[in-house]
Amino acid sequence: MRFLRRKIAIIAVLAYVIFSLYAAYNVFFNKRVISRVHRVVKKGYVIIDNGKGGEEEWNPWEEDERAHSSVLQKRRDAFRSYQAHAAKNRPKTYKVQIWGKAAIGLYLWEHILEGHLNPLDKSSQWREGEIQSGKISFSFYTGPAVVQGHVSLDTDSVVLVLNGREQQKISYSIQWLQHVQGLVQMRSVSRVAVVLLGNEQCNNDWISPYLKRHGGFVDLLFLVYDSPWVNDKDIFQWPLGVATYRHFPVVTLSGQMVKTARPYLCNFLGTMYKNSSRETLMGVLKQNGLEKDCLLHVREKWLPQETADTSRQYQMALAQSDLTLCPVGVNTECYRIYEACAYGSVPVVEDVLTPGACAVGNRSPLRLLKDAGAPFIFLKDWRELPAILEREREMNQKEKTERRMRVLEWYSGFRQQMKDKFTEVLEDGFFKTT
Repeated sequence: MRFLRRKIAIIAVLAYVIFSLYAAYNVFFNKRVISRVHRVVKKGYVIIDNGKGGEEEWNPWEEDERAHSSVLQKRRDAFRSYQAHAAKNRPKTYKVQIWGKAAIGLYLWEHILEGHLNPLDKSSQWREGEIQSGKISFSFYTGPAVVQGHVSLDTDSVVLVLNGREQQKISYSIQWLQHVQGLVQMRSVSRVAVVLLGNEQCNNDWISPYLKRHGGFVDLLFLVYDSPWVNDKDIFQWPLGVATYRHFPVVTLSGQMVKTARPYLCNFLGTMYKNSSRETLMGVLKQNGLEKDCLLHVREKWLPQETADTSRQYQMALAQSDLTLCPVGVNTECYRIYEACAYGSVPVVEDVLTPGACAVGNRSPLRLLKDAGAPFIFLKDWRELPAILEREREMNQKEKTERRMRVLEWYSGFRQQMKDKFTEVLEDGFFKTT
């Protein structure tokens, strides 16, 4: 009996050991394979796979994370849409190079476009600058070192500033036109405009073959003086401006200079030509004893350049006179008109046509200035001057200051008007923006 009990106990212990070993094997050694394709995850749980089988764990932030991801995605989509819309509606800008091979290029750049040049030294061989006007980014190059083939092109649109006043200048201008024509033929340049200091008698036929309207390549022409060619379609009138070749500066008057009484009623500093109206002018001043009221200095021979002293003397005369007398030369339009405006000295203009092929009509001469409402004193004969000066004596300082302000404001507005016109003509003629 005792032996039977021992046998049963042994069997029970063996069974227990075998069961324990089997259970341990299942727990520690048997790996359950869960198919990733057929895995089902209950909402609110995540599967943690630690290499020993998948386990489900509850994620209490799952809904918040999904909402946050959705918001972020919407913000990204909205930002991308905004960027696309902004890029589509961003104003397009264009590049235009201006090659200044005549002194009037400096009037265009510094006085009209109000650009600056580097280096500041006016005697530098190469000067350049950049400015934005409207939709156009302008770059300007000038100086003796700016020669054909040495300006690096970063655009196919070029404005060439030339002098066509006399034959020697014309020959030089033709060389530049032929150079640009070669660039057009090589497709390096596709749009060309010319700003031309024309002949004072409006004889500019030499440039006609280069105009696109006559089979050439020049799209637009800005022409100084009252040429009958002007049509405001592809040929536009351009102002003569100040004598930049004599280094006439960009003038900024202080409030004190505008309001202070000026010691002279008028001034005339210039060349005396034989049998000209200038002789008539000087005779009128002498006969009526007006020489003491006006600052006068005449010379017999025209000089292309001024010394530092004569330049300072001339600018001082403008700044110290209420009126500047502007007799005609070869053409009615002269630098003196614009230079007087810069100092607030009212131009007294001899309003007569000069010989030549310039336009004839009610608006000529000085068509551009008259159309802009220039607040000048116009006369047909210098014998009218004594009555004009008598009225000047009767004006009080307040009236003179107000008139001076009108002249300065008009001239500032005129330059802005020309800047806008130049920019808009190029935008439309070169890039068809309207």
